Amino acid sequence: MDFVSGFFYFFAAVLLFAGFRVITARNPVHAVLYLMLAFSHAAALWLLLKAEFLGIALVLVYLGAVMVLFLFVVMMLDINVDALRVGFWKHLPLALVLGALVSAELMAVLWAGFPTATASPAVTGAMHAPDHRNTYELGRLLYQDYLYPIQVAAVILLVAMVAAIALTLRGRKDTKTIDPGLQVRVKARDRLQVLSMPPAKAAAPEATNKEEQA
Repeated sequence: MDFVSGFFYFFAAVLLFAGFRVITARNPVHAVLYLMLAFSHAAALWLLLKAEFLGIALVLVYLGAVMVLFLFVVMMLDINVDALRVGFWKHLPLALVLGALVSAELMAVLWAGFPTATASPAVTGAMHAPDHRNTYELGRLLYQDYLYPIQVAAVILLVAMVAAIALTLRGRKDTKTIDPGLQVRVKARDRLQVLSMPPAKAAAPEATNKEEQA
């Protein structure tokens, strides 16, 4: 076993362990931290495959922005884990069946794709030309060979984002937000009302001492 193979097995083992702990951790904050560990080791595997752009993008986008956002959101929500686990064992058989079905589909796709797949130069150890650019090759694959799948995935993510916002956005009665439309449509008579009132008459002086009046 050479040096690169040793690092590959080490990163792969930690990645599998972190992925397993993501779905088995009782604390949501710990699950997010394990997910960050899994992403970091996945980026290391990309670097071993000489796909530096994907590795750096995984670190900058997922670890630097998305996962940090998830971590702060999970910490601020203060999720009641015991309430979420109510009925877990009741739905476990259905979850196992669905998991086995998805795993079988993935294995069928991978098994059918391996015989016809061609090894990339990074895997075979062949050297690239000095002017070779990984970003160019990635962009060519995304926007030429896999253009329609990328567009379909983008539409699905957009619909999921809009649905998540629509489901979580609820009106509150104690909010102090102001509708800008009402501010624009306001008129002077809505803010100021002039009333016609009769003039006030001076009150008659009253005696301060009844004995003096007597």
